Amino acid sequence: MKIQYRAVGRDVGRILQVVSLMLVASILIAITNREFFTVPAFAFSAVVMASIGIALARRYRNVSTSGKAEAMVTAASAWAMVGILGGLPFLLIAWTMALDPFPAWTNTPPLDDTTVIFLHPLDAIFESMSGFTGTGLTVAAVEEELPRSLHWWRSFTEWIGGVGVIVLTVAILARPGSGSLTLYESEARSEKIHPSIVNTVKEIWKIYLGLTLASIALFLVVGMPLWDAINHGMTGIATGGFSVHADSIGHYNSPLIEYAVVPVMIAGSIAFPVHYLIFKGELENFYKDIQTRWVFLWFGIGSLVLTAILWLNGHYETFEETFRIALFQFVSATSNTGFGTATIGGGTERAWTAGATLMTCLGMLTGAAAGSTVSGLKLIRVITLVKGTAWQINNVLQPNSAIRRLQIGQRNLSGDQVQREYTEATVVFVLWVACLIVGVTVLLQTLSPAYPLEYVIFDVMSAQSNVGLSSGITGPELPATGKTMLIVNMWVGRLEIIPIAVLFGAVFQRLGLYT
Repeated sequence: MKIQYRAVGRDVGRILQVVSLMLVASILIAITNREFFTVPAFAFSAVVMASIGIALARRYRNVSTSGKAEAMVTAASAWAMVGILGGLPFLLIAWTMALDPFPAWTNTPPLDDTTVIFLHPLDAIFESMSGFTGTGLTVAAVEEELPRSLHWWRSFTEWIGGVGVIVLTVAILARPGSGSLTLYESEARSEKIHPSIVNTVKEIWKIYLGLTLASIALFLVVGMPLWDAINHGMTGIATGGFSVHADSIGHYNSPLIEYAVVPVMIAGSIAFPVHYLIFKGELENFYKDIQTRWVFLWFGIGSLVLTAILWLNGHYETFEETFRIALFQFVSATSNTGFGTATIGGGTERAWTAGATLMTCLGMLTGAAAGSTVSGLKLIRVITLVKGTAWQINNVLQPNSAIRRLQIGQRNLSGDQVQREYTEATVVFVLWVACLIVGVTVLLQTLSPAYPLEYVIFDVMSAQSNVGLSSGITGPELPATGKTMLIVNMWVGRLEIIPIAVLFGAVFQRLGLYT
């Protein structure tokens, strides 16, 4: 595997330049909210990110188009750098509040007990990586205490991260024939709406913006305040899950709002090409598309099973409350959104039983449709694994001369196609589980034995599936080793492991650790 590192440097530089524009746009939000003290932090962060991006892009501008290996290394490297540099606003705003170096008209508030955590660079990086990967796990103890500028930055990182920083770059900078397809596919995407990948990306952004505005409008109609509706509309459709309240959606204590959030999370779980066809009036895709059909089936089945578990264990007073909480939590977990309306665990204290917790873990593992904003294994891979395994077993019983095909949705796969797609799904599954085991092992070594095993599994799976629900383990008190491990899990989960494996392979090869 020979990597053109100059091409990687150029493409990472271009991505950083585009992402730096997010910081510039955030200055306008800070000014609108009269939080003038945050403007220097956003401006300095933008300059740092843009300067690194410009330096890389100019130094390596005269290189050939990226191949598949370069694109994967670019994706892994760019997401790591964006996650790290995206922590600068958290760090600098907390530093500004601690020192208060500006005059009174900048409205610098005293440093509160929540924002103070971001004086630690690791916590700033944790929050940034959680945002860009669309995870939603947080080390902020009480989100209400954060400046609105940080509310916005958290939500904005999730909104952009929902479709991907490379998709953003392709939309702004790419030209036909510029290697956009390989970069696009390196971010765990393969869906196409138009033959041109650039036009596909632009169509995705149109759909995404429309769904976001519709989500905000829905939340306003059901009684959510404007600022809350904007932030939850962005993080809901991005299936990210950051909230402006410590109790997430449970803060409102409103069944109407809880039921209204569910269709937003479902919308974020449906592939963009299917949204495109539905918007064109081809409504039959709600049931003809295999992934969309299984989004509704799996969400429904899982919610009913979780309802039964919670009801039989007497967790809640009425059946309606039990069903509402089970529906919300299972859809939130399986869509990888991470909004919450109930306490799953209190760290060392159990709230939900092991059965309910592990059922929710199963939803986080599968995720929803490929081509949407979700992470996890994706339903199409789960379907391929299940049907492919049955096909492999039946294949043993067939004569060597038999010509067999496998039907997955509307696709009729030949034997070679089945082997290729089944192998890819198996490799991702095995590597995914291996990374999960590593994360669980590290946290078990980091935490005291008082933490239930299912809660440790829950939080690691929440990080790696980019969900954001927590059993009470993840927070400001989590040891640095645990936070570092979860950052890695979030990074690995967002890119579906393969680009990370290629990056490490390239690094090991560069260091001469293997041929």
